[in-house]
Amino acid sequence: MTPTTTAMQPRPGALAPGIEFPRLPALPWRDPHSVPPEKLAEVIASLTEACAHNPASADLRICLGMAHAMNYDAYRSMDALEEACGMEPQNFLAQFKYAELLYRLRALDRARGETTRALELATNGWELNQARHQLSEIRRLLREGRQKPTWSKSLKVPLLGLVLIMMVVSILFVVFRWT
Repeated sequence: MTPTTTAMQPRPGALAPGIEFPRLPALPWRDPHSVPPEKLAEVIASLTEACAHNPASADLRICLGMAHAMNYDAYRSMDALEEACGMEPQNFLAQFKYAELLYRLRALDRARGETTRALELATNGWELNQARHQLSEIRRLLREGRQKPTWSKSLKVPLLGLVLIMMVVSILFVVFRWT
């Protein structure tokens, strides 16, 4: 097992005295299809419990956010990663994973800003390479126009028009029905 995967494994008693956590699969974050849903649910439950016992641990929140993302639960993933970024604003991995989630959700303008922030936090060559690669992919998608559309216009006028038309139609329906 590599040092990276060993570091991701919870140690019994390290997170909460007397609670045994099942070992996480080696590199569980690589492919969502490589981890069965039941095992993923166990990992999420254990990480949620570990976060409850260690509310100040940004690393646990990062792992929880990644597990929720693997489970296709974007909102919970975003919540966990936002908490991790709030707890440790200088944590590259928290910032990078939050930016990656935004990138995968195609919120590209926000993803570009968050990835740039992660690039500023990078402390070694691997982190710089990952952030630069993600930033280049975001720029490519922006050039190709593959971003999630942003709503810049209010929907009040179309909504009021729809309500007005519905009222006129219902009044005409009542008047012509009685005649």
